[in-house]
Amino acid sequence: MHKIEASKLLKKVMSDHFIAFSDKSKKVAWCTSVGPAELLRSFGFEVYFPENHGALLGTSRLSTEFIPIASTVGYSSEICSYLTSDIGSYLSKNTPLTKNFGLDGVPKPDLLVYNTNQCREVQDWLLFYAKEFNCPIVGIQSPRHLDEVKKSDIDNVVAQMKAMIPVCEQVSENKFDLDKFKETLKLSKEATLLWKQSLETAKNIPAPISFFDSTIHMGPIVVLRGTEIAKTYYETLLKELNTYVDQKSGIIENEQTRIYWEGMPIWGKLRMTSELFASKNAAVVASTYCNSWIFDDFDENEPFESSALAYSTIFINMSEPVKFVRMKKLIEDYKINGIVFHDSKTCFNNSNSRFGLPQRLKDETGVEVLTIEGDLCDLRFFSEAQSVTKIETFIEQML
Repeated sequence: MHKIEASKLLKKVMSDHFIAFSDKSKKVAWCTSVGPAELLRSFGFEVYFPENHGALLGTSRLSTEFIPIASTVGYSSEICSYLTSDIGSYLSKNTPLTKNFGLDGVPKPDLLVYNTNQCREVQDWLLFYAKEFNCPIVGIQSPRHLDEVKKSDIDNVVAQMKAMIPVCEQVSENKFDLDKFKETLKLSKEATLLWKQSLETAKNIPAPISFFDSTIHMGPIVVLRGTEIAKTYYETLLKELNTYVDQKSGIIENEQTRIYWEGMPIWGKLRMTSELFASKNAAVVASTYCNSWIFDDFDENEPFESSALAYSTIFINMSEPVKFVRMKKLIEDYKINGIVFHDSKTCFNNSNSRFGLPQRLKDETGVEVLTIEGDLCDLRFFSEAQSVTKIETFIEQML
């Protein structure tokens, strides 16, 4: 059993990312988490991700305080709790970015950019801020729920990306530079492959990293894609994890069963759920959530086309039959004994237990399945006592 030493470096990397926004001389672009960050970085923008702020609000358990505030201006408590937490935080002029990083609030955007490959909520979310800051907003309306990504889909997304360029030029005051875009995408590809290899170390028995660790260590691949910083961080992390593989050292002391967590984390209960599984000798070793920032298709030689392909084939954007195939492969590759589906009340798009998928996977693979109800940020939808009982019973069935 070990603790991941790269966590110390991670803390500095993430702190430096936020502190950089205190430099008011730099142009800031807000971007949804699976949006065209590489294109924005090629213009010299500092890129801020509101979903990352939403996760921070969930982890710090401030969401319960802020969600009702968003409801007072008409945002339902049943829509994305990242959105309602974040808007409530803004309206209350209260953010953990102040206490943790010395910022006087969220960084003021010069440009807002979204991609609806995740959900429609991200567009509505940034439209709120477009009005608040009187700020230009551009975005991509992605083809959704695809069995396959066709050339017509790629052409559609590429055209929308290229339509952003004049706005990016005007706001950044920099001309588009294809070589810079290619270099940024190359760095992003290198970092994403290192992240993929880091996650894949958990195929080993015992696993050197868990899903719960990965939700924290994925920070740089979300907010620093396209930078040397992200690449260097994952080189460090991967080297350490491979050392544990060689030593046959696991992230939990006595791994006896292997679990796949499907869906969003319950941010405000991350430590609790991590400790619960570990106490039962259950290693949670795989997820599609952390894999969402693996972009094998990036190719700097075709930056627009490959970006469009990579951002259109993320798990959340695919059809149920495609999700089934991808999940079945994870079950096989990671030697999974059971799957926990998190049915997140306010994240319909990333809850995959509602159309028979758990039963189909159990019938096909023989793995045990469990669905727990909760939410990414809003803990009012999560019953800890009930969930603990269900998880403990589920694990006992596999031991």
